[in-house]
Amino acid sequence: MEFKELIGRRRSIRYFQSWRPVEREKVQVILEAARIASCAVNASYLRGIVVERDKLDPQVFESIKTPVSGLVMEMAPTHIYFYGDMNGYKRGRTSLKELVDVGALNASHGWSHKFVDELVWPMILEPMGKDRENLIRAVAVDSGTAICQALLAAFDEGLGACLTAFIDPPIRAAFGVPDNWLPMWVMLIGYPAESWEAGGQRPRPALEELFFEGKYGNGFKRDPK
Repeated sequence: MEFKELIGRRRSIRYFQSWRPVEREKVQVILEAARIASCAVNASYLRGIVVERDKLDPQVFESIKTPVSGLVMEMAPTHIYFYGDMNGYKRGRTSLKELVDVGALNASHGWSHKFVDELVWPMILEPMGKDRENLIRAVAVDSGTAICQALLAAFDEGLGACLTAFIDPPIRAAFGVPDNWLPMWVMLIGYPAESWEAGGQRPRPALEELFFEGKYGNGFKRDPK
């Protein structure tokens, strides 16, 4: 699908063909799209647990539903429980050197292994690990970017998807989720049982209400063409 059409047609799907499984290769495409997303210091904060709905222990399944997402979770044959790794920043010390080695971070801009060890790690990355508010911000933004790519990839594969909340402790206990993983969203995936043509895109605030030009209050003027 052409990229702009993909963005325009994407919407949260809440009715799935619950009996129809999602092919493993399509799940891999979704995960690959998340894996190659842009991320600060190439640290790759996003983590995920892929679960087939029918393999979930019934007691666990009942305990992770929320009042607004329970039925959708029952209909979607594949779930991806997304988390952000709060220790991901530690990999930055190595991943930045990898970028130096392949020429993505250039000596002409001051980059070297020594620069990473003596400046970037002690002055930026290590302090970030001790500042929980800034760390959560970094993990959330980078994980959100990767989740967005995964979401678009699902639709490009002819699937439907919906991001929703889940109750974390039962999933954490059932699947051995590390303590340093921050819960994000569950992506529910399956073949849609509703058509885009029937509903179209959901209402959104006007462009001028969300984005501004030059200063706050000066809405970015939208060209209707």
